[in-house]
Amino acid sequence: MEKAKGKVFKYGDNVDTDVIIPARYLNSSDPKELAAHCMEDIDKEFVGKVKTGDIMVATKNFGCGSSREHAPIAIKASGISCVIADTFARIFYRNAINIGLPIIECPEAANAISAGDEVEVDFDSGLITDVTTGKNFHGQAFPEFMQKIIDLGGLVNYINEK
Repeated sequence: MEKAKGKVFKYGDNVDTDVIIPARYLNSSDPKELAAHCMEDIDKEFVGKVKTGDIMVATKNFGCGSSREHAPIAIKASGISCVIADTFARIFYRNAINIGLPIIECPEAANAISAGDEVEVDFDSGLITDVTTGKNFHGQAFPEFMQKIIDLGGLVNYINEK
């Protein structure tokens, strides 16, 4: 896996799947359509400002709520290259891996990194560097098979390759 590097969009505790992608847009499974409404109920400016490669950071229990895969799909399709959080809801964690969205639990990074900071993530080592402040954090590196799932764009592609 390579590295991710981008500007940070920062959120707090308990960002649920209904905020990530509001239920009124769940009649579509098109990633581009979902991305167009990603985070709009919590951050009206997100869609207009996010750039490919940017990084989302949140504190505790990110992705709680319903088990819909639409939430990580919307985040990935918006251009976010990685989500860092103190903790993730377990079903969101699994759905993110299944669709190939890299996520890293690292409480120290999640709490220290600020909105707008430039951050770099090395997926092989789990090293998170806040380029803006010069601070380094050690998140959990993905096991090799999970890196392969993410590299191939999700679980379906991983299984098809096998």
